[in-house]
Amino acid sequence: MTGGAGKHKYAFMRTTIDLPDFLYRELKSRAALGGMTVRELITRYLGEGLHASPAASAGPRRRSAPPVAIPATGKPVRALSRAELRKAEDDLEMAHHARSARR
Repeated sequence: MTGGAGKHKYAFMRTTIDLPDFLYRELKSRAALGGMTVRELITRYLGEGLHASPAASAGPRRRSAPPVAIPATGKPVRALSRAELRKAEDDLEMAHHARSARR
């Protein structure tokens, strides 16, 4: 039987990644403490990360309600839509430019 990548349990792919020094030092330290090579630890971490369920790692992906401002009057101010917010920002910017032009 001839050896081929398809007949082995694992076929390895070589790659290069750039890591910050502090991260590589921590990785190397953890590998040494665990009695394994950096390559073995990276393979383990990648395998665990890729096989983790997306729901467990990411958590719920719900949007929270926008914050509500409650002025001293005690009455909540309703949230603005994106269009209303954009218009309010544009109005403020125009007013700022008008004041700057008068100086």
